[in-house]
Amino acid sequence: MIAAVGELARDIGVAPACKALAFPRATWYRRKKPPVVAPRPAPPRALDTAERQQVLDVLHSERFVDMAPPAVYATLLDEGTWLCSVRTMYRLLAAGGPVRERRDQLRHPVYAKPELLAVRPNQVWSWDITKLKGPIAWTYFHLYVILDIFSRYVVGWLLADRESASLAEHLISEACARENVDRAQLTLHSDRGTAMTSQTVAQLLAELDVTRSLSRPHVSNDNPFSESQFKTLKYRPTFPRRFGSFEDARAFCRVFFPWYNTEHRHSGIALMTPDDVHHGRAPQILVARQTALAAAYAAHPERFVSKAPVPAKLPESVWINPPVKKRTTQNAPATTISTGVDPNYPLASETAGVATKLESVTLQPRKEAALEVAVLQ
Repeated sequence: MIAAVGELARDIGVAPACKALAFPRATWYRRKKPPVVAPRPAPPRALDTAERQQVLDVLHSERFVDMAPPAVYATLLDEGTWLCSVRTMYRLLAAGGPVRERRDQLRHPVYAKPELLAVRPNQVWSWDITKLKGPIAWTYFHLYVILDIFSRYVVGWLLADRESASLAEHLISEACARENVDRAQLTLHSDRGTAMTSQTVAQLLAELDVTRSLSRPHVSNDNPFSESQFKTLKYRPTFPRRFGSFEDARAFCRVFFPWYNTEHRHSGIALMTPDDVHHGRAPQILVARQTALAAAYAAHPERFVSKAPVPAKLPESVWINPPVKKRTTQNAPATTISTGVDPNYPLASETAGVATKLESVTLQPRKEAALEVAVLQ
């Protein structure tokens, strides 16, 4: 546009050319002759070159190189020396390069976000330990729970009066044996508790060829399924404020976990019980639900406004921290990646007639520790 205005201005003048092309005349003159901007005068109170260099030399000296400007300022002031304000120190450091943490501090490694996918049972387990209050203050019973994230089925639990890596090792090995977990089949996810990161548990998982996954430090969202299961446990109407004894806590768990596995309707798995999903009865149940809904629609179609009802679908995949696909455009919404159901997942016909139950097995205490273990029989 500037070139067009210039060519036309040579014939008819600048004002008619700008008017004919609907171009602002002020913009034309400003583009042809940019205004001269005078350099900003130095403030009279500013440090001169020598003074600025003196401040930088002090900040970079061996004595103060690991100290923050406020600490340098206070130290010099206590010694009767004033060079400049704290803000000026920061300004001079920023002018010479990026301002960073000057103190000598430990730098923690960057922990990768765990991204785990389960498309069938016994593919990803989540486990954690929670405390149950004992009869008096500062006494607790430790409840270990291993949960399958696809079916929400509790494959094993253990109640003890202490947190121990050896007890966790026993529970994990028992659960893997009773679930017939093949080598390289399972990923076991947990937070970074003492038992979870112990060498004992790490060696066991290596022997079983089970992949270990750990949450990021101080990130509770990395272990959501165990946290949700503990909330279901502690929000039961029969859950007491405190347990009167270890036997009381054990009796409560013996009732709770069979109820959770076989009777609790979980919203995350289409209002089915974890036992039905874990043992492959979900397809058969969905067919029966569809039959009942079709009969209800045939009897009273006016009660269903938009369309014929369908039962809620079972999720085809379950994620811990699903990966987010990169945006293709500036305003494109983030999407998640999902995959189909594993073809090896058993159908209802393949698992019909299989009877399972939870049984409690009392073990000999180790180092006089009370212990209660429950795994799938």
